[in-house]
Amino acid sequence: MIGTLLGNRYELLEKIGEGGMAVVYKAKCHLLDRYVAVKILKEQYSSDSDFVEKFKNEATAAASLSHNNIVNIYDVGSENNINYIVMEYVNGKTLKKIITENTRLSYPKTINIAIQIASGLECAHKNNLIHRDIKPHNILVTEDGVAKVADFGIAKVANSMTITNSGQIIGSAHYFSPEQAKGGFVDCTTDIYSLGIVMYEMVTGKVPYDADSAVSVAIKHIQEAVVPPKQIIWDVPDGLNKLILKAIEKEPIKRYQSAKEMLVDLNRIKENANFEIKLSNVEDDYTKVMAPVVVSTKKDNTDEEMDDKNTDEEKGMKNSTKVILIALALVLMIVVGSFAGRLAAMIKNKNDTSSEVVVKNDKTIAVPELLGKPSAEAQKTVENLGLKFIVSDHGFNDQPLGTITDSNLKAGAMVSKGTQIRVSISDGKEVSTVRDLTSYPESTAVDAIKADGFAVGKRTTDYSEDILQGSVISQSPANGTPYEKGGKIDIVISQGPKIVTVLVPDLTGKTVDEATAILKDKGLKLGASVILETGNEKDDGKILKQNKAPQTQVNKGSAIDVTYYKFSKALS
Repeated sequence: MIGTLLGNRYELLEKIGEGGMAVVYKAKCHLLDRYVAVKILKEQYSSDSDFVEKFKNEATAAASLSHNNIVNIYDVGSENNINYIVMEYVNGKTLKKIITENTRLSYPKTINIAIQIASGLECAHKNNLIHRDIKPHNILVTEDGVAKVADFGIAKVANSMTITNSGQIIGSAHYFSPEQAKGGFVDCTTDIYSLGIVMYEMVTGKVPYDADSAVSVAIKHIQEAVVPPKQIIWDVPDGLNKLILKAIEKEPIKRYQSAKEMLVDLNRIKENANFEIKLSNVEDDYTKVMAPVVVSTKKDNTDEEMDDKNTDEEKGMKNSTKVILIALALVLMIVVGSFAGRLAAMIKNKNDTSSEVVVKNDKTIAVPELLGKPSAEAQKTVENLGLKFIVSDHGFNDQPLGTITDSNLKAGAMVSKGTQIRVSISDGKEVSTVRDLTSYPESTAVDAIKADGFAVGKRTTDYSEDILQGSVISQSPANGTPYEKGGKIDIVISQGPKIVTVLVPDLTGKTVDEATAILKDKGLKLGASVILETGNEKDDGKILKQNKAPQTQVNKGSAIDVTYYKFSKALS
């Protein structure tokens, strides 16, 4: 198919992707002089006239959508049993590839991408278009971080034709809703469920339901309770955790009822990650049928009998109360009498100067100052005074290991010999093991440091060929180091590969193989190729022109597109 010209306008340059229904090519639109993506239906679908007709209608309807977060459809056509859609060419990666490369995404990045997807869905739903196959493979992310939803219309025709006519379920089992798994009615909440599954995968790095077969996965969507993302990844904020759980409720009525409603909460947790997301309690709102409550003012015989019984019980209680009051009065008299005797003795002692001998005799001891002293020294001091040294507590704190941090008696307090002095001893600063932060996105690493009880130290940057831009290259202290709580951890953040520029070589007159070798030697690579037929056999395979002029400075690793001749006997 490479080199084919569709509609006398779209020249297929290279294959850039393939799915279950179609193959995608990068193409050049010669009319508007721009690159586009051309999706060509596979032969098994193109041979079904009913399918092709509905495919054209739905693709045409999707072409009416215009939104920054939706891949624009420019044209729909057929030629020589080739059915194709011409779409916006997105220079970037699928969300699936991004997740795979990063293992999982940070929660700020997840929220940012989810907001863009939901925004695209809101536009589509307003135009009565349900996607039906939202999955990371159908989300394209540009180099600038713009997320675009692809395959509107295509997913709809695939589902409607197959479910209605054949009873089969088309879609991606890991991402479709319980109602899709049952072959039931779908609406905008179906897309919301799938978006929730995509968000689950973004934050955890895996889908919530997996099995050996698509049927088993579908059954899990219908029957199995989901494990909350926060139970898999500890640093998922409560707000994001609950938002995902609300989006993937099994009953559509319990989910967000529109993309706009979901967008509101996404923006709230973007500002405050722990914003309280309220899960649905729709079952509490159902109408209930209750028997009427009857209040009777008429007394019957039973009531009178109960009144008589209650009267007898009340009399008994009154008699018991009298007995209790008399007993309390006697106790009170005894207590008052005892207190009066002690008071008289105290007054007598006050007037008796001989009592001073008891206060000042050798049996009273002043408690020494113990706070901040080493425990061994404190114990020796206490025991030498004839007091008892008791360690009642240990604890981590800022005081040196083994020093006294607290005592039940203050220094200077007068006590008798043998009194227990109970103290608390410092275990020093709490120590914990430093985790491995390598490859963590910066925001996730910072959250992890704080959650482990450490503080964030210096943040520096460096180039890295292996670690993605914005992620941790190295740390100090290193992974596995025992380190005191509150200590600072320094991290180095990747700036991505160091950008090196090279000069583009002159490829004109060279063969494609020669050009490939020359470019490789310069740290460049051969990009798309355009073929021109010629009747001159001497020009066969030689390059006519290149998209980057010789001696132009470009980044190392760049691709250079070329146009070369191909000999044709028909033209000779």
